[in-house]
Amino acid sequence: MNRSSTGFRRIPSLFSMVSLLAVLLLTSCSRDAGSPRAAAADVPSISIMAPLHFPNPPDSGIMDEIARLTGTRLDIEWVPDGIYTDKLNTALSTNTVKQVNFVKRTDYMIAKSAIRSGAFWEIGPYLQDYPNLARLKKEILEQGAVDGKIYGLYTERPSSRQGLIIRKDWLDRLGLQPPGTLDELYEVLRRFTWDDPDGNGRKDTVGLADRNDLVYGAFKTLSSYFGTPNNWERRESTFVPEFETQAYIDTMDFMRKLFREELINTDFAITSKEQQRDLLIRGVAGVYVGSMTDVQRLLEQAKAYNPKTEFTLVNRIMGPLGSRVWSIPNYNGLFLFSRKTIPTEDELKRILAFFDRTMEKDVSNIMKYGIENVHYTLSNGKVVLPEETYALRVSEVSPLYTLMIADINNPNVLPIESHEPMADLADRLSNDNEKFTVPDPTVNLDSKTFDERGVELTKIVTDATYQYILGFLDLAGFQDQVKRWENAGGRQVIQEYETSYRNQNEAG
Repeated sequence: MNRSSTGFRRIPSLFSMVSLLAVLLLTSCSRDAGSPRAAAADVPSISIMAPLHFPNPPDSGIMDEIARLTGTRLDIEWVPDGIYTDKLNTALSTNTVKQVNFVKRTDYMIAKSAIRSGAFWEIGPYLQDYPNLARLKKEILEQGAVDGKIYGLYTERPSSRQGLIIRKDWLDRLGLQPPGTLDELYEVLRRFTWDDPDGNGRKDTVGLADRNDLVYGAFKTLSSYFGTPNNWERRESTFVPEFETQAYIDTMDFMRKLFREELINTDFAITSKEQQRDLLIRGVAGVYVGSMTDVQRLLEQAKAYNPKTEFTLVNRIMGPLGSRVWSIPNYNGLFLFSRKTIPTEDELKRILAFFDRTMEKDVSNIMKYGIENVHYTLSNGKVVLPEETYALRVSEVSPLYTLMIADINNPNVLPIESHEPMADLADRLSNDNEKFTVPDPTVNLDSKTFDERGVELTKIVTDATYQYILGFLDLAGFQDQVKRWENAGGRQVIQEYETSYRNQNEAG
């Protein structure tokens, strides 16, 4: 480790010591005032349940500073992302939710029935009372609305960060260029599997690392390249589910071929996200399909195994319809506010004031970048993120990103002047994705059947897709499962989307 890196690592300890001294001084002052317990009780508490995307929660010293600046005691239950959906389901079914509860966009359907039953506050009418919340983008708020009403504060994300993370050193060793077409991608996967890309003389590599997730794993991004619509295709006023298109079948055939030829980890259907990432980090797999913005963290971890590891990124793969990539609505999830644990309007307003305060310059930049001269520096009013502080930022600051609302369009968040080369490339390619994203045409449409039975319906198609790829179903068997989906409520979902679409057009 170089001196610069060592220096950056020592400062957080000093910061934590300063925070501790501040707490001790405040406690001492409180004792002098004669009522330390009463003073602590005067600080309002906010309980939050949020997903943890990193091994450890954010640094306690930083959390203490945020609590001090916002005048709150933060009681945050950090739940590992891999079990977050199950934890949320349990909390909703047992009515043991926190005051503030994060709901992923992909899990939103399981919360809608609770919203409609009155379990959460409608916050739309209050937003104009707060200077920062009043600036939230109306179109994004409406993307997460239920029956036209606003219930959640959104965490903002780019439309698409999806692409390929590829071992560049393997490409170079085999004399390959980064793939630009589906055929070229297949050839890279084939040669990464069979042509000893790591040069150790053994058959111990695989082309593609994938996991048990048809959305954020490889499948959905590959299906974009094949021309599959994003969940639904609108044909005039009729809606066709993606799995009833030829492009979806072509994607299944491609994945089935990879599985049969062992160009993918053959246990991908039961592989977790952590295991998938580990295959890339340890040099077992050469291609990872997912969020390109993960590249810097993956590279740092991979270099710990092999310092010669190099990655590159690809975001454009030419398919039958050109360059395409699926997109999400511009929110990654929503914070919902429980009526049970927030019993009064005054309490709700106080908690909304906390979120408004987190969007101010001092708090938002701590949440985004950490502590100045510890995790980042400033140059001409812009943030510089040194490579030597990367590991420190990941362990101490990055988990906080989950708590940030509307950060992309928050004018109080400082712009970045420079950061790690691979992270910079990921940002540039994510911006390039905006030119050819494929939206979901049902984002602003309503289907109560899907809200109530979407988990069951989605499972029918998900299971059938895996069974087809693994060879347990032929095409006729897959289509039988599609008919099962239709009979279980799928036809009603289609009809409800069509009705919602017509109603919107008539209202417009």
